[in-house]
Amino acid sequence: MNTALQPMTHAHLHSFLAFDFGQQRTGVAYASRLLGQAQPQGSVHASGNARWPLIAQHIKRWQPDALVVGIPFHPDGAVHDNTLLAQKFARQLKARFALPVFEVDERYSTTEAKHRGDKDIDAASACVILDQFLRSLDP
Repeated sequence: MNTALQPMTHAHLHSFLAFDFGQQRTGVAYASRLLGQAQPQGSVHASGNARWPLIAQHIKRWQPDALVVGIPFHPDGAVHDNTLLAQKFARQLKARFALPVFEVDERYSTTEAKHRGDKDIDAASACVILDQFLRSLDP
């Protein structure tokens, strides 16, 4: 896709809910274009099918226009097991909630969240992911 067209393509999207997927915990963050910066919304402490009702509560509360999922890679960009699991999670989000889902390379989100000193590292990582996505929308 032509990156010059990307902001126009996403111009109708104003609010976003991001997820830092984990098998046991998934961090959640919210942002709107007006807000301009992601805000942590806690973490979903559940795995498998038990996580879906909790995620649905976040989506119902925030009513985002789109969802963002951090996709982890090795530092050299190679795929690993968690990459595939996060991509599967992104596909499941799209199928369950019928919202656009964007994937963001989240190689260093946890490191950045730890550096910031946040108590809920998973939610802080979701903020890092969402802030990165918001920056990609700027013309």
